[in-house]
Amino acid sequence: MSPGGLDGPPLMSHLDELDEFEAELELRLKREYTAVFGMFRYCVLTQDATYLCNKLDVDQVSQPSYPFFHLKMEDVWVWDKNRPTRIIPRAEVYTSSDVTVEELRTDGDEQKLTPEALAERIGESLRADDDI
Repeated sequence: MSPGGLDGPPLMSHLDELDEFEAELELRLKREYTAVFGMFRYCVLTQDATYLCNKLDVDQVSQPSYPFFHLKMEDVWVWDKNRPTRIIPRAEVYTSSDVTVEELRTDGDEQKLTPEALAERIGESLRADDDI
């Protein structure tokens, strides 16, 4: 006898469905990251998150026992599969952990990040009725 009943297929557990859903979200996120990576000037890695941004200001605040960093970013893409939108205008991060900053492009290589360019990069189309 099969786990799904007398003659039916085996039942998929809720945990299997959740794992499959999480794997699909992760795959979509990786594809989007690959598509938009070249549109940003900086890649910022912290202990808690990965950010792509076009403007970055890093301040180190000296503490007696550890360094403290204050990051201000503009035109930001956030690596987070649970966010309804990963593009945000500004983000500020405060951390005492390591921060890695990679400059992906120089001033002369600037690209304008527009909704149309982003949609084209991630393989989606913008419809005029989306704003309604």
